Amino acid sequence: MIHTKWQNSPTLKTVKCVHTNAEKYTVSSALTAGKMYEVKNETEEFIFVIDNTGKVGAYYKDYFEL
Repeated sequence: MIHTKWQNSPTLKTVKCVHTNAEKYTVSSALTAGKMYEVKNETEEFIFVIDNTGKVGAYYKDYFEL
């Protein structure tokens, strides 16, 4: 269960959220456009960041400027 340690793992990089206009999911409560976020893990489709709730969340990469 490696994902339980992501909160305290070293930051890989920081990314900027460019929009919160989601078609299917509500992300505006967890992300803020223009804010920088710490990346804890990354896959081909998703990026795992510490969001506005203070926890690690998975989001599509198209919300961020990589």
